Amino acid sequence: MSRRTKTLRILLADDHELVRRGIRGLLRARRGWRVIGEAANGREAVEKATKLKPDIAVVDVSMPELDGLQATHLIRRASPTTEVVVLTMHESDQMVRRVLDAGALGYVLKSDLAANLVKAVKNVSAGKLFLTPKVSDIVLKGFLKNANQIGTAEQTQPRPTPREFEIIRLLAEGKPNKVIAANLGITIRTVETHRAKIMQKLGLHSLAELVHYAIRQNLVALPNLPE
Repeated sequence: MSRRTKTLRILLADDHELVRRGIRGLLRARRGWRVIGEAANGREAVEKATKLKPDIAVVDVSMPELDGLQATHLIRRASPTTEVVVLTMHESDQMVRRVLDAGALGYVLKSDLAANLVKAVKNVSAGKLFLTPKVSDIVLKGFLKNANQIGTAEQTQPRPTPREFEIIRLLAEGKPNKVIAANLGITIRTVETHRAKIMQKLGLHSLAELVHYAIRQNLVALPNLPE
């Protein structure tokens, strides 16, 4: 990696020192990646993210004081440029929805940590969704099970405008309103207005539902599908 390549600054949040030590070892082995802080609970994770503004926060779901989902929401609000990879033991579409709604882009099972954490951080640092392969399979099966019913319902919905499709794509990729506004040359308030109208027009109630819609419309790809 050349000297001009930007160092990837990472914050770790897990209440177990041995787990943090293992994660630290995995990440420090990557050239150009630097662990700039560690937290043992959700509140400390938010405080350090607010102060340090890391590029990536690796956050465990089960932590004292604030759980990982609450911490993720607050981290994204305090530091919109910080992308979050969530660590969990849960393999379910429901948890995926909760993780996406909290604002995270990465979902890694602790059972697959060694095999997938580096991949997750690489993808998320590039603004891409990452789901552990086992979870991608669960999500895909859910899509296939409901595809016909959902597709029929969507055919009767008003179709988003080209600008709305672009905003849907950026939101589904996890981009904060500030970044979307800068990319499209509009104000943050305009992005918020578009987002509210899109959710109402499509009958969506959460970011996770919007991500699912974007995938069905081929605006973004479902990450890490088994080949």
